[in-house]
Amino acid sequence: MEKNIPVSQREHHEPSAFTAFLWWLATAEKEILVDSVIDRNRYRIIGMTVLATWAFASFTWTYFFSTVVDSMIMAVALGLFMGFIILTIDRALIKGINKFNKRKISPLLFRGLLALTIGTFMAQPAVLYMFDKEIKLQISLDNEKKKMLKQQELLTLFKTQRESITKQRDVLKKELADKYNAVSKARENFLAETDGSGGTGKIGIKDIALAKRNEYQKLDADYQVLQKESQPKLDSADAALKDIDSRMKAEEAGFATYLNDGFLTRVEALNNLLKNNDALQFRYYLIVFILMLIELMPVIAKTMLPSGSYDEKAMLREEMEITLAHINIKKEQQLKELYNQLAFENDSEAITAFFSMSKDDRHEKMKAFSKKWKEENHQSFDGLWEKMKKEILTKQEN
Repeated sequence: MEKNIPVSQREHHEPSAFTAFLWWLATAEKEILVDSVIDRNRYRIIGMTVLATWAFASFTWTYFFSTVVDSMIMAVALGLFMGFIILTIDRALIKGINKFNKRKISPLLFRGLLALTIGTFMAQPAVLYMFDKEIKLQISLDNEKKKMLKQQELLTLFKTQRESITKQRDVLKKELADKYNAVSKARENFLAETDGSGGTGKIGIKDIALAKRNEYQKLDADYQVLQKESQPKLDSADAALKDIDSRMKAEEAGFATYLNDGFLTRVEALNNLLKNNDALQFRYYLIVFILMLIELMPVIAKTMLPSGSYDEKAMLREEMEITLAHINIKKEQQLKELYNQLAFENDSEAITAFFSMSKDDRHEKMKAFSKKWKEENHQSFDGLWEKMKKEILTKQEN
């Protein structure tokens, strides 16, 4: 036989653990919601949107941190932590939306702007992940451009110094070349004079040939001296130019170590891709809009879904708790006042009885002090008074 259950206790809904978890995500009070049949499914839907946003936020933040830190475990831990923060914010946002403030523009606008801001940032890592191959190719091109730009900057930086050294070296080389040409010409004139192919046309060493030989030897000696003096300067200039080249190469190598594929580098590469590709621009903004909707889903769902009995019950329950809190506090105050009043009355009676009971004894003690003072001649009356104040009289309460 079936057990006879009272009508008020026949229907009792016990949600599953997953449903209770979804209700918690939707910031619904389980004790109130179990009795709201229609709202149960609504808050399951809201909970699912919060769960999807939480998972999406954890994934995007994990990918973001994977581009910043080297440890994948650390990236996952940080991603889950940031996902939890997004979950907390989303729960706070939807908790503030109820039947009685859905039509208020100011709080709804603030929640929308906050969700929009978070959604915009969260969409960026997801887009970077979706266009990973194209972005890596663009990063390679961007890094090469940066290297070329760095080379141009270094050339500009060392241009004045290089030109000064090169000019000094060219002057020395030109001077040596001019001197060498003069020596060569003098040598050719001397040889032509001796073999009869030039000059006077006479073969052999004659006076003119001797004069040309002396001139050639003198120019050659001057050239040797000039070369001896100029060579250290030329070597120094070459060493200075090599040093400049070495410094430029070191700067380029150091700059190359800073080139990376981090988050900001990927964002810059994505922007460069969008500048030159109209088709990609359209799809990019479409994807960003869709991803932003994922973050806005809890707020949109809570705002768009109709309100049922749950919000009404929650408001009435809250008003009841506030009223009961006031009543309980007032009762507690009255009880404390009653306690203090009764304590005052009883303490007054006790003090009165204490002084009444001790009155005769105090008189007897005063007589004893007076008799002893009378028998002892060495004690003054002031001394007796001081002793009586100390032993008999009461002290005021502070």
